[in-house]
Amino acid sequence: MSSRCHPDCQRAAAAKEEDDSAERAATVAANLISTARVILKLDREFTEYSAQYLVDNALVVKEPVQGPPRSTLTIADCLEHLVDVTSPKTEAELEEMAKQQQRRAKITVKDCLECAFKEGIPRREHWAHLGCVSKVPPYASLIPRVPVKGEVIEAKTLEDAFKLLQHGPVGAKLHVFSPEIDLVGEDGVYDGPSGGGTSYVGLRDVILVAVDKINGEAVGTVKICYKKNTSFINVSLSRMFTTLAHHGDDSQTIAPTGLLVDFIVPRLSK
Repeated sequence: MSSRCHPDCQRAAAAKEEDDSAERAATVAANLISTARVILKLDREFTEYSAQYLVDNALVVKEPVQGPPRSTLTIADCLEHLVDVTSPKTEAELEEMAKQQQRRAKITVKDCLECAFKEGIPRREHWAHLGCVSKVPPYASLIPRVPVKGEVIEAKTLEDAFKLLQHGPVGAKLHVFSPEIDLVGEDGVYDGPSGGGTSYVGLRDVILVAVDKINGEAVGTVKICYKKNTSFINVSLSRMFTTLAHHGDDSQTIAPTGLLVDFIVPRLSK
């Protein structure tokens, strides 16, 4: 976190152990777009696009623009935004922030990809940093965005995911258990719950980048951001597991499944 960042952002970042679900989904979506564009030679080199833009705009219902779209940025616009950022929040603004949090909680990788297809996406350096809590400036529509054309492709089975992987990395969700996820390391293989003392953390958005065999076992190499640390880990593709309700908590019940589920890619067109 930059020392020049707004204090509200610094406090928000310090208060959470890891990025929220919207930030994780947006990070995966932006990375998939970057990779797909360089594979198709739409970009000469790997170019990072703004995950925070997707957080700010996915699932947003935009009001019709009255009058001609703005085409210039004035000093008054900048001053107005600075006042908004530094002034204490009004009750109405706090209510709006609560609504935005409800929207963010629903954001998925698919929502982020569809947002990029509809609105385009700016480069990472042209938008606020990931985790920024400041209000989107009124002149945001003037910030240049790269058009993204294509469609979202989803797959439910590993076999279909392998077919997608032939053309590039694949988004997925990983069932995460602790402490196993913390102990796997770069050379080990994450194979889910190991027994007593295991707790279910939840699903985390990841990127499947390769499939291989380790000691005869099929494993997938995935890129994951967990507790604000990004790493590559090997995940068992053969391990199946199930969990039952704990103390009447049905949210802990999981039908028999593999560790990686819900595969997704952006199929871009030139």
